[in-house]
Amino acid sequence: MATVKTRNLARGRAGLALAVLLATSLSQGESNMAQGLTMPDKDTVIRELQLEGHVEGGYFRRTYQADDQPRVKTPAGERYSLSSIHYLLTADSAIGHWHLNRSDIVHYWHLGAPVHYYMIHPDGRLETAVLGPDLAAGQRLQLTVKGGVWKASHLPAGDYGLISEAVSPGFEYEDMTLGKRALLLERFPQHEEIVRAYTRE
Repeated sequence: MATVKTRNLARGRAGLALAVLLATSLSQGESNMAQGLTMPDKDTVIRELQLEGHVEGGYFRRTYQADDQPRVKTPAGERYSLSSIHYLLTADSAIGHWHLNRSDIVHYWHLGAPVHYYMIHPDGRLETAVLGPDLAAGQRLQLTVKGGVWKASHLPAGDYGLISEAVSPGFEYEDMTLGKRALLLERFPQHEEIVRAYTRE
């Protein structure tokens, strides 16, 4: 009888050891799979997404415009109801300089390092946000910036940060105003440091 109990105990221990080994193997396998899903490097992203330099800094490509939907009437003329782009900041083009859009823009984080955003509202209020994967640290996967809000973005670390933007009504260059340092300092002197950091002149 004691022998049977001893064998059952041994089998139980062996089963437990096997379960632990299996769990460890699965965990390592998942880790290896995750490591196997390597992120593309900056040059691959630019090449495969066919990105080109953007006037505000970084790289972009227009990926969609609502050709099959009715056009939207705006004070500046008719616009697509929606357009979308990929937008990339890189270590060697790390700033999306201050600019203002007439349309609302929703930003979606995709790959790479976190991207920092700075927004100055018409009343002078400064708002900041970080688009990135660390939700527990307060980073966000999505950010909406309303039309009429000054915006700048920055990649403080990492090789690149890739996002997309959905713009409604659809983007046209005449609806964007690049921020001149003198004008922004005159309007928002309380934000001098951040204005100077993300304007070219």
